[in-house]
Amino acid sequence: MSTQISYSESDSAGFFPIVLAVVCGVATGVLWAYANPIQLVPGVIQWRIFAFLPPLIGLLLGPKSGFICGYIGTIVWSLLAGTFIPAHSLIVDGIMVGLTGAVPPLLINLRKTDFDLSMPVLLKIAVVCAVVGIVMVAAVSASLAFLGIFPFWYAMFYIGLSDIVPMVIGTPLLVRPGAKLLAGISRGSLHRF
Repeated sequence: MSTQISYSESDSAGFFPIVLAVVCGVATGVLWAYANPIQLVPGVIQWRIFAFLPPLIGLLLGPKSGFICGYIGTIVWSLLAGTFIPAHSLIVDGIMVGLTGAVPPLLINLRKTDFDLSMPVLLKIAVVCAVVGIVMVAAVSASLAFLGIFPFWYAMFYIGLSDIVPMVIGTPLLVRPGAKLLAGISRGSLHRF
């Protein structure tokens, strides 16, 4: 099943995808801070059920938008949750979570397949999200271990459970409705950023 969306590729990105990426980033951070019902490590690591948002935004709006969504989401979340550590949040965590939004659309270009969202494509999205999630969790865990906040394997387990599971399940599940929603908003023509 494919959703018809035409993309305008140009050197200058439209204002809409940039604004939408920033809004999605802020919404992601707020949702991560306040809509996490399950505390894995109370006060520090929650099961972030909205961890699928950066890769979803990346797949729908492009890799730059996905990166912005993940980076801003991480900064907003860490500030609201009280876990902001400048060296960690701004450099390692922000960049690595941003990459969870940037890498999937670089590896799975839905535009080239005319948004073919068949089962093999959805499974590929899940696998890419799992691999990117593992790399992100390993880098973030190494940073936290280096700073003496958590042991590496402890952080790998809990942050992996927190982020990878929602990314692997939520992104493929919601990419089809997201594509239909954006097709309706943009009236069939969407600028990628």
